[in-house]
Amino acid sequence: MSDMIAKATIDRRLAEVITPVIEDLGFELVRVRYMGGKTPTVQIMADRPEGGIEVDDCGVISTAVSAHLDVEDPIEEAYTLEVSSPGIDRPLTRLKDFDAWEGYEAKIETTEMIDGRRRFKGILAGVEGSEVLIEIEEGTIGLQFDWLSDAKLVLTEDLIRDVLRSRKDAGQIDESQFDAVETVLDDDEDDTPPKAPREN
Repeated sequence: MSDMIAKATIDRRLAEVITPVIEDLGFELVRVRYMGGKTPTVQIMADRPEGGIEVDDCGVISTAVSAHLDVEDPIEEAYTLEVSSPGIDRPLTRLKDFDAWEGYEAKIETTEMIDGRRRFKGILAGVEGSEVLIEIEEGTIGLQFDWLSDAKLVLTEDLIRDVLRSRKDAGQIDESQFDAVETVLDDDEDDTPPKAPREN
């Protein structure tokens, strides 16, 4: 189990309990975090193997996981359970994530200093063995997956466009729910001022 999926000891225990439940439902665990405090919270991020989890799916996972946690009882005090999708600027917690999102911008942090730095920002260039490849200003470098402490996609226009397009192609976005879809061109493409939004 990757440290980025489950960092702390309690996270790892939770992951052991909930991973089989989530996988039996046809989903994958992306990340689990136990957040202490006045009202402790268990945060679960899940996704489909092919991507594209919906709100209803989160509800199904929450019900199944909640029942399982009640039986296994890894947390003694009362807590809140939150289940969500990874979002567009998703965390990258598994080696395969870096391969799947090749060509997109990401921020990566390492546990130890590497060449005087721990933070790297650049374009993902896939994986090679157990190394994550990323193009930074100095060129393409390889970082051992085990060195990583945190990684996530950077929210860019390209990422938003491609994710929304893939969801639409998969039938996950129903355009009939929207009044109108308007294409906004870059400034250098069209000098015509944009239309004022329609008032309902």
